[in-house]
Amino acid sequence: MPLALLALAIGAFGIGTTEFVIMGLLPEVAAGYGVSIPTAGFLVTGYALGVVLGAPLMTVLGTRVPRKRMLMLLMGLFIAGNVLSALAPAFGVMLAGRVLASLAHGAFFGIGSVVAAGLVAPEKKAGAIAMMFTGLTVANVVGVPLGTLVGQNLGWRVTFLIVAALGVLGLLGIAKLVPELPRPEGVRIRHELAAFRNVQVLLAMAMTVLGFGGVFAAITYITPMMTNVAGFADTSVTWLLVLFGLGMVAGNLIGGRFADRALMPMLYVSLGGLAVVLAVFTLTAHTKTGAAATIVLIGALGFATVPPLQKRVLDQAAGAPTLASAVNIGAFNLGNALAAWLGGLVIAAGLGWTAPNWVGAALAASALVLALVSGALERRTASRTGTDGRAVTAAARASAPVLERRTASRTGTDGRAVTAAARASAPVPAHR
Repeated sequence: MPLALLALAIGAFGIGTTEFVIMGLLPEVAAGYGVSIPTAGFLVTGYALGVVLGAPLMTVLGTRVPRKRMLMLLMGLFIAGNVLSALAPAFGVMLAGRVLASLAHGAFFGIGSVVAAGLVAPEKKAGAIAMMFTGLTVANVVGVPLGTLVGQNLGWRVTFLIVAALGVLGLLGIAKLVPELPRPEGVRIRHELAAFRNVQVLLAMAMTVLGFGGVFAAITYITPMMTNVAGFADTSVTWLLVLFGLGMVAGNLIGGRFADRALMPMLYVSLGGLAVVLAVFTLTAHTKTGAAATIVLIGALGFATVPPLQKRVLDQAAGAPTLASAVNIGAFNLGNALAAWLGGLVIAAGLGWTAPNWVGAALAASALVLALVSGALERRTASRTGTDGRAVTAAARASAPVLERRTASRTGTDGRAVTAAARASAPVPAHR
């Protein structure tokens, strides 16, 4: 794998840290500004909405900019947002800083996926994308716990300054390691938008919303579930989230490896397994050991879908993949928000702390159904036209030898008349 992927992974590490570390620092931020914790929660919601809106917006604005330069500009925006968050004198300014940083999120991963895939051979694209996303998954294992620890002991402002420093490191890495990549010629906004007329692109994005949404239906409410049902102490939740992060790292690498070999089968297995594990979590959540093991599996199976889904969008939007890739990153965050809302509804309805697991299982199962539909459509298209555009239906393949023999009997394989009758009637050479 090219060293340039390390620079992309560092940027992803910083982005992943700033996205999730706020969840562990909400009490400190709320106390610092004298607001309630639910009000401070807008820092999470605002970031998610910024990702959803910023992904297509920043990608469209960057269509006329070379991809390396655009990645550097996005990291600059990320740095500015985190510095503003760290120095914000009022809560509204802090919220503005969070939204500013979030605008870089979707476009960075969307453009970064295209760049990562373009740095390697076609059969290694999903692995390259997974390598970049490793930065995001490792952030949940290292960056978020350390950022939370620093924020609780040295102040949350220090945490955001450190995250800004990570952004500077990522910016320097991109400038030094990522090769110059000229903007593709002939690509216009209408070409990028045309990708959304492809039903396979839309199906892949719907799978992203539902599949990864299934993960967040459960994980969003992991704290009350683990403390009230499994019997863990409040201080243990951080380490449970580390286990979840370790599962994400493993699932991301496995998903990238096998998606390059068999993309759709990888999606069938990971989405089906995720639906089953989330359903089982309603039972295993009642024991500490069972809950801890299931959390690892949720992280692994959930993130095993990320590289294949991102590669699926890139493949189906070939020729104009940048906007589709960025919008698919926004789809992950849209799924997070949708799942968290649905999980809250079933809890509010009095169905219990484990009820969001059933919501997650239903979402993952729905994503699996869409994956099966997508695969069936692809096979039907291939049976009509072949993957290379030629007719290769079973009937055509069966009749090919007969047609070939008939053609050969009339014209020969090299285009000359060579039938037995023609050879018999051929004139005798004059020199005989």
